[in-house]
Amino acid sequence: MTHTSPSGACLDEAQQFLAAHPDAPAFDIVMTDCHGIGRGKIIRRHELEALYRSGRPIPTNIFAQDVTGRDVEATGLILEDGGADQRCWPIPGTLALQPHVNRGQVLVSMFTDAGLPTDVEPRPVLLRQIERARQAGFTPMGAFELEFYLVDPQPDAQGRHGPARYPLTGRRPIGPNALSVDELDEVSPLFDAIYEGAAKLGLTLESLISEYGVGQFELTIRYRDLARAADDVIIAKRLIRSVARRFGVEATFMPKPFGDQSGSGMHLHLSLADSSGANLFADQPDNSLSPLMLNAIGGVRATLGETMLILAPFLNSWRRFASAVYSPASDSWGVDNRTVALRIPGTPGVGGATRHFEHRVAGVDANPYFVAAVTLGAALDGIRNHRDPGPPTHGDGHAEGRGRSLPRSWLDAIDRCEHSAFVREILGARLHHAFLAIKRAEYEQLAAQATAVEWDHYGFII
Repeated sequence: MTHTSPSGACLDEAQQFLAAHPDAPAFDIVMTDCHGIGRGKIIRRHELEALYRSGRPIPTNIFAQDVTGRDVEATGLILEDGGADQRCWPIPGTLALQPHVNRGQVLVSMFTDAGLPTDVEPRPVLLRQIERARQAGFTPMGAFELEFYLVDPQPDAQGRHGPARYPLTGRRPIGPNALSVDELDEVSPLFDAIYEGAAKLGLTLESLISEYGVGQFELTIRYRDLARAADDVIIAKRLIRSVARRFGVEATFMPKPFGDQSGSGMHLHLSLADSSGANLFADQPDNSLSPLMLNAIGGVRATLGETMLILAPFLNSWRRFASAVYSPASDSWGVDNRTVALRIPGTPGVGGATRHFEHRVAGVDANPYFVAAVTLGAALDGIRNHRDPGPPTHGDGHAEGRGRSLPRSWLDAIDRCEHSAFVREILGARLHHAFLAIKRAEYEQLAAQATAVEWDHYGFII
């Protein structure tokens, strides 16, 4: 195998793909920014081998942009080194075909001239925590669940988007239809195409669920090593959005697109394995829960308030917590309880060999690399310090209200993140500074705008 890349990618991978797909004319090269958005270029077929031989320059200011792609000068990254590019190299194992567009796709990561990962990219943030876990004898394993809405791209007379029509029948959903198999049948042509694309992209999508909101769905992704689990989210969201558009609808990953409907989360399932692959969170011989897992949960609880900006990074993220419909804005934990923030699925003694915990707070808008990094980092701290998670919640966790240690708003979360030594250590000083500068710029921009709702409430009344 010919290794030419600091990322570990091999030229053989590109050559074998070109031979297997002689009709693929172009390739999406995708770099993930601070918001979890794929940015990059589409290159032609004859350029692929050069990507593997010598990388591809991309401007570093990709990590200094707000969610709309505008530069934020306060990050300090805009004109660094005169606005020079740095080289991006393929992430091994991510080169695959997108069958619905007949283009290839490969995720890339940015490196310095010395061959080191750049310190302002999200993916290396997670890789550092994974290496820390390996040094302690752990292999992090995980998977994400994605909730999202399918909506009509054409707004109504009031300028609002509504649920999309079903591709099979053309009917429009008129109310909640949670867990309806018939509804899944009506959208099956679209999801059949998504599953076909996922198979080609090396992405194992599993259960499809009709969720609690009108036009809301959930897809689960197969459990695997944590770095690839986070990669899976980037690949899955691009695939879902792209296929939906070819059916004349849009997939929205806003966490709260409709105020009267349930929000969309991105639940992270996490466990630690040993060097042989055995689950270290498995139940004890007496069917009790793993002390290691409980210490990990204790660590995550201890830092949850500081990490809320990671878990809820946008203004719309905080609308998801306005109504508690399986959207826990708390630091509670419990067993087989969907109203808590940190849930242990199942009951002790049942399925104990595959035991793990589920972090349910993050919205589907969050960056999966950041979410996985702060969760793993906090879990490792909890294990190292033998942190007690405290008593579990029984019954309705929403009745307990929001944890007193948690931020109350987006601005509060920005302030908490700014003063968090934990988040600064996880992200690194430069990325921590840049991320906060972006969030403050977004907050200030939106705070200065009068919304349509404000006009409805106040415009001709007060």
